[in-house]
Amino acid sequence: MIQLIFGEKGSGKTKKILEIANQAAEQAKGSVVFIDEDERYMFDLNLSVRFINATEYALSGPKMFYGFLCGIAASDHDLECIVIDSFIHLIKHDLESLKEMFDCMEDFSNAHGIKLVLALSCAPEQLPDFVKAYIV
Repeated sequence: MIQLIFGEKGSGKTKKILEIANQAAEQAKGSVVFIDEDERYMFDLNLSVRFINATEYALSGPKMFYGFLCGIAASDHDLECIVIDSFIHLIKHDLESLKEMFDCMEDFSNAHGIKLVLALSCAPEQLPDFVKAYIV
């Protein structure tokens, strides 16, 4: 399952996904991962949430990021939820060009039973049709 939290800068997306990650950690029998572009919110997370600063891995593009997600899942068989802040900044591509990646992420999520929660910084009118099904 993919869930999408979106809004313009300053609309409270990060606060919302921090709450989602912390709630998931409280309810999870397995593990929860939070991916961000810096370490600014690391201490706002429950201690059981694994924090990853994605900029340390020089990710560039959707295929590399998808491989990164697969690697995280392969190293943790109890993984239940991955929360990703600043998704577009990490991918470094326009949202409109990411339909194939969303299809792959949905297949990945369903095949492994891993919930993906993504935060996107954009206005509602900028959302392509293929992501509208994922909006929470």
